[in-house]
Amino acid sequence: MGRLFIESLPGPKVFKCKCCKVDSASHDDIISKDFQGRFGRAYLFKNVVNISLGRSEERELLSGWHTVNDIYCSSCQQILGWRYEKAYEETEKYKEGLYILEKERMLKEG
Repeated sequence: MGRLFIESLPGPKVFKCKCCKVDSASHDDIISKDFQGRFGRAYLFKNVVNISLGRSEERELLSGWHTVNDIYCSSCQQILGWRYEKAYEETEKYKEGLYILEKERMLKEG
């Protein structure tokens, strides 16, 4: 088995995986705090680190149909949220390529 590469994020405010405390996203990369995840509130980010993507699947979310990939912590494989691959409604296209991290699955440091 190979060595796992873990990226550390700079800055005073960093979101970490709740299970293994590996960095996941910087507070500076939050686009919106007004999202709903499977387990409650969620944040929309432009960049995340130390994740692996699940397979693409179509899902009906509160804002309509999207093609998404679940996001897993690359260290402990805990599900953290999802990535928007494709939005079918024109008003939702801005989400494509962005990430949802569920607040319930994160620790905020700083």
